[in-house]
Amino acid sequence: MIGDQTARTRGLDAVPEQARAAGASAPFTRLRKHGVEIFSTCPQSREADPETYLEEVLRVARWSDAVGCHGMLIYTDNALVDPWLLAQLVLENTEQLRPLVAIQPAYMHPYAAAKMVATLAYLHKRQIYLNMVAGGFRNDLVALDDHTEHDDRYDRLVEYTKIIVELLSSPEAVTFTGDYYQVKNLKMKPSLPPALMPGVFVSGSSDAGLGAARALGATAVRYPQPPAEESGRLPEDIIHFGMRAGVVARETEEEAWGRAYELFPPSRKGQMTHKLAMKVSDSQWHKQLSHLGEVSEVTPDSPYWLGPFENYKTFCPYLVGTYDRVAGEIGNYLELGFRAFILDIPPSLDELEHTGVAFGKAVDAVLA
Repeated sequence: MIGDQTARTRGLDAVPEQARAAGASAPFTRLRKHGVEIFSTCPQSREADPETYLEEVLRVARWSDAVGCHGMLIYTDNALVDPWLLAQLVLENTEQLRPLVAIQPAYMHPYAAAKMVATLAYLHKRQIYLNMVAGGFRNDLVALDDHTEHDDRYDRLVEYTKIIVELLSSPEAVTFTGDYYQVKNLKMKPSLPPALMPGVFVSGSSDAGLGAARALGATAVRYPQPPAEESGRLPEDIIHFGMRAGVVARETEEEAWGRAYELFPPSRKGQMTHKLAMKVSDSQWHKQLSHLGEVSEVTPDSPYWLGPFENYKTFCPYLVGTYDRVAGEIGNYLELGFRAFILDIPPSLDELEHTGVAFGKAVDAVLA
């Protein structure tokens, strides 16, 4: 998904220990008192250099910890290393960062997923977040002999997640009978302290995804369209909304867009790969963003940019511009009700700090 992310992160220094201890670079920490949670994203192993990949993961985790990110998303699919092993490494090498682990029901029984959460909490005394995914690439699922249709996968996801939550929250044995899963008198040991119950995220770009988030009381995560397009599309009966987007913010437009194109130069190969990927995906957000890219252009008064997505450099839109302009757009999303923000893979500690400036301005303007 991010073929050249390795080149953008390799060679950058880790966070100095004294800076982490002093909390000198924690622009996101203060946002939590306003109910805003910022997550970064872990580098992916696909096309990464095996000799340096571990260093990259730990470097990004430490940057994220230093700037006060609430957690870090760790992806899963057939081509990536196991997210639970990465979560263990993140917990061992950070002070407060919470792994947001992507969970695909096709990969493990819900008891095994709940056992992972309980075990990591037992060992590290830290909360885990769960990003429940139904699976967007049909070829991945077919390779596993899983031919479940898109909306049915979300029905299955609801059952799967309910079993996990019940196992982790109930002091008694759990019995559950559904269309996809059944357990009888199943109990979780070690038990999970209530304060460490996992936060649950579900993709909410399709009606089926929104229905799953509603049934679970989960945070519905969207790959957002511009705020004007999102207005009126967020159901009032879902309490928590999150979004996935990258940010490049600077003092001037020229600096911001210069950095954006430095990070994500146009690529004919990437554009062709993007088109091929869209053909094998039944993900609603893939289709929504692809259609939006076909009918929209970057304009001087809009920070919303789909260039990285269309060139197959990342799977989310970007907000690009001055601190104030990006803050204004973030503020529009805040006013719509978004409170969890999952950033793209950070190319440097410096980039996270620039992003923190924009978020700080947005929260001060809208929520303070």
